[in-house]
Amino acid sequence: MAKLYFRYGTMDSAKTLNLLAVAHNYRKQGKVVKLLKPKLDTRFGEVEIASRAGISQSADVLIDAESEILPEHYADVHCILVDEAQFLQPAHIEMLRRITFAPGVPVICYGLRTDFQTKLFPGSKRLLELADRIEEVKVTCQFCNRKAVFNLRYGENGKGLTSGPQVALGDENYAPVCWPHYEERTS
Repeated sequence: MAKLYFRYGTMDSAKTLNLLAVAHNYRKQGKVVKLLKPKLDTRFGEVEIASRAGISQSADVLIDAESEILPEHYADVHCILVDEAQFLQPAHIEMLRRITFAPGVPVICYGLRTDFQTKLFPGSKRLLELADRIEEVKVTCQFCNRKAVFNLRYGENGKGLTSGPQVALGDENYAPVCWPHYEERTS
């Protein structure tokens, strides 16, 4: 039976690089893979899924946050890979869950677990509730060698922010951090 996977990590943990490597491996075997991403993520272009390592591919399907429908049919697909899954609506996650049963396609979602305030994103929350398998993609804190577990958003002065909109696309003001450094920078 096909499964729903949630592979989460902080900023800079190579989630998208991993997604693109998985897509490459499926395609190398002659299998059909569909790449999905939220329509609102235009940091690297409207349809590009890009890793900071410089590798990119075009998304096959853009998911509109305003629509509760996933476009396309997936009967002839071997795997669905979803980038930035934290930005999906819970209804989208539920539809991806159903795809694992009928037509029976594995779905691997990559995304952040929490925002800069350490709060779950709605898409991530639903994935944590529904996924068959949850895997952490690890990276070290930007300021030490501890495991990073939080996404620090900082202002021009370098001080950590604790208020503002949940979604602020662009990574120039974010850092993966451990709990002690999150506390130090936001206190």
